[in-house]
Amino acid sequence: MNRFQDKVVLVFGGNSGMGLAAAKAFASEGARVHLTGRNAQTLNEAVAAIPDATGHRSDIADIAATEQVVANIEAADGRIDVVYINAGVGGFAPLEGITEADWDHVHAINLKGCVFALQKAVRLMGQGSAAVVTGSIGAHGALAGNGTYAAAKAGLAMAMKVFAKELVTRGIRLNMVSPGPIDTPLLYRNPGMDDDAVAALKERMIEAVPMHRMGEADEVARAVLFLASEEASFITGANLFVDGGLLELR
Repeated sequence: MNRFQDKVVLVFGGNSGMGLAAAKAFASEGARVHLTGRNAQTLNEAVAAIPDATGHRSDIADIAATEQVVANIEAADGRIDVVYINAGVGGFAPLEGITEADWDHVHAINLKGCVFALQKAVRLMGQGSAAVVTGSIGAHGALAGNGTYAAAKAGLAMAMKVFAKELVTRGIRLNMVSPGPIDTPLLYRNPGMDDDAVAALKERMIEAVPMHRMGEADEVARAVLFLASEEASFITGANLFVDGGLLELR
């Protein structure tokens, strides 16, 4: 399949996990891929693994840096046909353990940064282009200790519905993909959780999923590419759950 032949695709947070899987998949279908990441090493490794890809070292929480990424793409390619906004961080803490710094950090990336990434990217997007944003099933269920993350992702989900309504008049489709338990490096970057705590969390997740396993990054990537492609030409404002039935079958 070459659904994205000669398309210019920007993946925020494309240097690992679901973002990297999607960036590789877009490239395999003919796209000219730009990807961002905060970590120089993983960004360089990702670029080396994707033909004709361009890496941009950037923190999505830094709005000026995001604007510069878009300006660089404008100079190189003149447009953006697809943007996938995937950058995100986790963080578990009960109500009494939440700090202002942790709250601001998670929201700066998962909510504010993603909103402004969309704002900057749509400047180069026209009729027939598409945007996909990573949400989370965490925005739709109560998991103890997940208040900070859930609040950011719930805010993102509602904001994206509003923006989808605004952008549809410009011929730009905007959809969200909300993963369930996916085995990615993000699991191991939760502040306050050591390896034993992560292992215990994974066990609880697997037990809760009707399919009795965790999802893979490639499975989310396939959903992202569907929403970004012409196969989804009559779909906008949707939130596609990729969660092994966790929400739908409870």
